[in-house]
Amino acid sequence: MNNRLLSRLTPVSFLQAFVIHSVNLWKKQNLKLSNQDNSIQYLGLSASSCFEDTVRKQLEFQDALTHDQYADVIIEIKNQIGGEFTRASSGEGVIRVENTRCPFGALVKETPELCQMTSSVFGGIAARNFGYAQVELRKRIAVGDPVCDVAIYLNRENHQHRHGDEYFFQDGELISKLDDTDAIVQVTDKTNRYWCSCGTTETAIVQKNQTLVIGHSKAIRNVTDAIGIVAPTMANVLIGGETGVGKEIIARAIHAASGRNPEKFVAVNCAAIAESLIESALFGHEKGAFTGAYNVHKGFFERACTGTLFLDEIDGLSLTSQAKLLRVLQEGEFERVGGRQLIKTDVRIIVASNRKLKDLVSAGEFRKDLFYRLNIVIIDIPPLRERRDDIVVLADHFLKQLSVKYQKPPKNLGEQVWPKMMRYDWPGNIRELENVLESAFLFAKTEVIENVAVEVSDSEADQAHHSLLQATKEKIARDVEIKLLHDALARCSGNVSAVAREMGITPRAIHQKLKKHRIDADEYRTK
Repeated sequence: MNNRLLSRLTPVSFLQAFVIHSVNLWKKQNLKLSNQDNSIQYLGLSASSCFEDTVRKQLEFQDALTHDQYADVIIEIKNQIGGEFTRASSGEGVIRVENTRCPFGALVKETPELCQMTSSVFGGIAARNFGYAQVELRKRIAVGDPVCDVAIYLNRENHQHRHGDEYFFQDGELISKLDDTDAIVQVTDKTNRYWCSCGTTETAIVQKNQTLVIGHSKAIRNVTDAIGIVAPTMANVLIGGETGVGKEIIARAIHAASGRNPEKFVAVNCAAIAESLIESALFGHEKGAFTGAYNVHKGFFERACTGTLFLDEIDGLSLTSQAKLLRVLQEGEFERVGGRQLIKTDVRIIVASNRKLKDLVSAGEFRKDLFYRLNIVIIDIPPLRERRDDIVVLADHFLKQLSVKYQKPPKNLGEQVWPKMMRYDWPGNIRELENVLESAFLFAKTEVIENVAVEVSDSEADQAHHSLLQATKEKIARDVEIKLLHDALARCSGNVSAVAREMGITPRAIHQKLKKHRIDADEYRTK
């Protein structure tokens, strides 16, 4: 499993990989494990080294992990597959993390044994780096708790009285002793090759192109035009729009079109970080800065250095945190928590909010000076209900992705489904559209999807026919025009004037059409 695969994992695809590799691994190893807990423990230990290697590369951790770096690694692994893990306060020799959303979703309550995967991945990575670990699942969403609370004890002598699975690393082998049992599970590091080699082909799981802006409505064309103008600059960008409209996709598109494209794009959900941890998360901390700070920790500003830092849900920052952020934006430098050395920052800032910051300023909930510092370029993304003509092209795009992702024949929406799709208001916007299509794709028994999980009245569905017909006509006309342009460019070796003469319109009109459809005439010119 390479870094591309981990970045493409979703809760669904992870579950699929989990089941598939369970079967394949047992066949290849001819395993005879005594029970399900042991099997899941074995799989987690087998996968842990590959997960660790992947995230190490992403976070640029090359040497032996410190305790803080270990916490960063396990949180990153879990959050990339759909969790919402954060660091919690703990004592010396203890790493504690909390989670408010299970990567497995509601399914975990039917199979709480899956929590053993978390224990074995966390324990395997810790044992490999520190020689020993004991993992205690103190609270679990799977059994009805409101959150998951996991403590990893790294000092064997101090924590023998605790409950939890124990992990050891000896002579190249990971060994796990399950809590309150005599069961022992052990794997060698060679076992991870079954995970690391899995899914390396591009067709295994589709790579979600975060920089691709899908849509042909006037509203989206305005957004892409704005991206083209602002991307080459260093101007701060404020992206607005409802939840699920694709604010991070726009931020990634700006980064991709900028001169900072080869460097890192770091996305941070400000609202998901506890107020007590936000300063450390953004700016890092020095060893001994506070209880539990046993090593130097680099914050998001340092990690994104020379790249782009995307601060999502910036309206979730407290006024105190806003003041500290403003200072960095004004001075271009900061100090780590507990530090005295000024650190220069070279990072491009893009922020996003699903609430109007100007209204928050009026209400006294957002600093006016920070608002004006950020309010240089504003890109507002309209909700999907205000650009229904994008639904056809978005649905087509997602269905093609799903076909590749699940390695199944292409599927299309049935005629009776389209009116519902066009009339539904999509309160969750593009994210909801994608999720609805994924569910419909998985449960459709034929290549025609006859049902989607959205509800509209019959009268509303009838009213949607006109919108559907109009959007379909526009899509057909657009596809025909794109084909004609490509064919003409090929015949004329990329000569725009010759294409214009052939089509009976001006070269300026041809250039406008090429820009509209993102066609590069240079690709057809004879070198």
